Amino acid sequence: TQTATAYAVVGGSVHLDQHTLAAMVENQADGVPLQVEVTFLASGVVRMRVQEETPLAPRYDDTQKHVLRDEGQSLVYARGEDLQLVSEAGVHTVSYDGSTAVGSNATFSVRMTERPWTLTYLVDGKPSVQLNTKGFFRFEHLRHKPEDAPEGEWEERFGSWTDTKPRGPESFGMDIGFAGAEHVYGIPEHSSPLSLRATRGKDAYDQPYRLYNLDVFEYELDNPMALYGSVPLMLAHSADATAGVLWLNAAETWVDVEHVRSGLFRRSAGVDTHWISEAGVLDVFVLPGPHARDVFAQYAELVTPTPLPREFALGYHQCRWNYLDAADVLGVSAGLHTHEIPYDVIWLDIEHTDGKRYFTWDAAKFPDPIAMQHTLAQDGHRLVTVVDPHVKHDPAYAVWSDANARGLFVKARDGTDFQGWCWPGDSNWLDCFNPNATAWLGEQYALDRYNGSTTSLFVWNDMNEPSVFNGPEITMDKDAVHHGGWEHRQVHNVNGMLYHKATSDGLRARETPALRPFVLSRAYFAGSQRYGAIWTGDNTATWEHLRASVPMVLSNNVAGIHFVGADVGGFFGNPDSQLLTRWYQLGIWYPFFRAHAHIDTKRREPWLLGEPYLTHIRTAIRQRYRLLPYLYTLFRETSLTGLPLLRPMWVEFPRETSLFAEDSAFMVGSAIMVAPVTTAEAQSVRVVFPSHEVWYDMHSHAAYSAPLTRQFAVQLADTLVFARGGSIVPTRERRRRSSALMQRDPFTLYVYASRTGSASGQLYVDDGESYDYENGSFIERDLIFANATLESRPSVRTDASGEQSAFAAAMAAVRIERVVVVGLLRTFTTATVVEGDHERSVDVSCGDTECTIRDPAVHITNDWAIRLA
Repeated sequence: TQTATAYAVVGGSVHLDQHTLAAMVENQADGVPLQVEVTFLASGVVRMRVQEETPLAPRYDDTQKHVLRDEGQSLVYARGEDLQLVSEAGVHTVSYDGSTAVGSNATFSVRMTERPWTLTYLVDGKPSVQLNTKGFFRFEHLRHKPEDAPEGEWEERFGSWTDTKPRGPESFGMDIGFAGAEHVYGIPEHSSPLSLRATRGKDAYDQPYRLYNLDVFEYELDNPMALYGSVPLMLAHSADATAGVLWLNAAETWVDVEHVRSGLFRRSAGVDTHWISEAGVLDVFVLPGPHARDVFAQYAELVTPTPLPREFALGYHQCRWNYLDAADVLGVSAGLHTHEIPYDVIWLDIEHTDGKRYFTWDAAKFPDPIAMQHTLAQDGHRLVTVVDPHVKHDPAYAVWSDANARGLFVKARDGTDFQGWCWPGDSNWLDCFNPNATAWLGEQYALDRYNGSTTSLFVWNDMNEPSVFNGPEITMDKDAVHHGGWEHRQVHNVNGMLYHKATSDGLRARETPALRPFVLSRAYFAGSQRYGAIWTGDNTATWEHLRASVPMVLSNNVAGIHFVGADVGGFFGNPDSQLLTRWYQLGIWYPFFRAHAHIDTKRREPWLLGEPYLTHIRTAIRQRYRLLPYLYTLFRETSLTGLPLLRPMWVEFPRETSLFAEDSAFMVGSAIMVAPVTTAEAQSVRVVFPSHEVWYDMHSHAAYSAPLTRQFAVQLADTLVFARGGSIVPTRERRRRSSALMQRDPFTLYVYASRTGSASGQLYVDDGESYDYENGSFIERDLIFANATLESRPSVRTDASGEQSAFAAAMAAVRIERVVVVGLLRTFTTATVVEGDHERSVDVSCGDTECTIRDPAVHITNDWAIRLA
């Protein structure tokens, strides 16, 4: 419903200065002028900021510093000469040519009206994203406390807690409409469907989506309640276009969603949203697209996409709260070896410490942690230990004593150190907004400070929302005070990310030259993807939670949090053997693949289930390891483009309306579709094969010609995984105990022919641990199959640098040991291999569904061609 807004542009205040359209907006009732700045980026992204012209006190405005690439200093603005302002009858339109801005043929413009004040982003002259067109904009300006202040505005009670709210009300909100959109996605973390359910209208939630990082015990499903992370990024999609909005605010935020329908058949006319934040500055980025890939690239330009992780982090992680002692750790490792299950990392939860004092060990249980790590490392395995942000209040504990002496803890509202309860009992919290505190935290990971650590030890940051057991909603009081005098309410959602960052920086600094860190965090915000992986928190061993993990992981990927997974098997409860098997079969596709369990659950290492479950789980984990080359190559693509690793079906098939709400099947990159089994005693699964393409069962190589919907019978051993025709998927087929032992193994290439007999893909290889790839030390090959010929060429990013040449020389012996071409319409008996000046003939064996070239002996570093004949 349109609402008459109380805000209008102050006459004569609109002007365009270089890349910024500025204006003053005023609420006629209070007469407090607000400064509006609309900034145009070269990519087509538009940023709008609103705050008081002369605030009574500064508003918190450092969220941008923590989130934006290079603290916002490297944003590329449109050139002033590329922008044109036309003002007529109270309407101001700024236009620039999208073909020069974002490499598309679309034209972009922004229209500001004075009375009422609104802002509309237009693509090719049509409204795309609309701000305040419903008149919901409100801005509570800072003011002195009146004598008759209404109850709750300046002091608020929640149960036994009192929030003093010393600055009074300072919230703001605005409606943002997506014209023509049919679905909206993102704003994790919630346990809601991928396509966000409305919070207004028919079949709607009864409350808005809440963004406020919380430690939630046994969280409910299909609910807009706040969970562990918050990313205020929303994407809107229709068959014609995709757009997005980043609401850059770290305070508690609420988002309403309403689907707008019109006409006799109630067709979608758009999606209206309403955003409200408790504090800070109104700072909104509009990402115009107009295609999904454009939106992902535009967001990546703002915040930096997920960097390449340590390669071992893509392997299998074995965890529980808690492995009992060093003998237990080594026994679990030996059990995985005995049952020929590859793994990369074993984890230790809080019980490994001396009384929950982080950076320590329980000497009785782990008398020689370095020797334990060295034993694991012999087979390429790593160890992860947990380090939480609460510090046990204990003067005899060196970590607490040093931090206390340096004044590094968060303060209570009365100026004393904030103190609360967590796992160790009485605890204090490091102030992550104090640069001295984060630098100090990083220093604790130095090998000579963290006793018992080695370079094969990595870190898990849990409880960093922050979780405070005796605090309101199990978190920190909103009127606690951080460095700079900022209240916790203003910075809450970014707190966990800064702890994550400090840990990541510390691991990076412990070695020279620096190696890529691995840090898992539970709390997260926009930008957390730069510092490591996250997971969906404390889920439960039920089929419902298994199903919910798919939209939760997809929603995070859409919002730029790519390296994410759910606890395989469920954290709470005891899964039966069927559920645990199915969870492994799905979990191998999570970008972050970890099994984890609560301390009160039964042990569930795979071999404890017996047969046939052990075999099915082992088969699944081995499938993960076979596909590590494909997954690592996908991470390379994501690090450059911002594209999700796990993709909702609509991302790859943006015009197939029947897939817009699909959140059971998903794509892994562009080449693989997974339709997991997520119901108990399932006898069959319905699979929709989209687009006019051919799809191949990755196990049997049976072909299915789309568009097609088919019901597949399934038994417990069956997984439904399909390769998209036109794709090339690299694998490594040799069985090893860990990914580290695969580093020099040969590759196999699976070529899945399209209807026209062509295919393409990539293979990316680097050393998997250093930053040398940034200087060219990598191998990146474009793989092209056409006219019965497979070719390998260097990618456009490959240059003839000394670093590239040195790495290629080190990898010169690594070869392609097999090529499998699936979907050819004829058979072949031989192939001609051309590599450099050498030409040779090799045999080809063809069956009903594929032709196999065994050991063509071409090398991943070279240009070559294999011609079937």
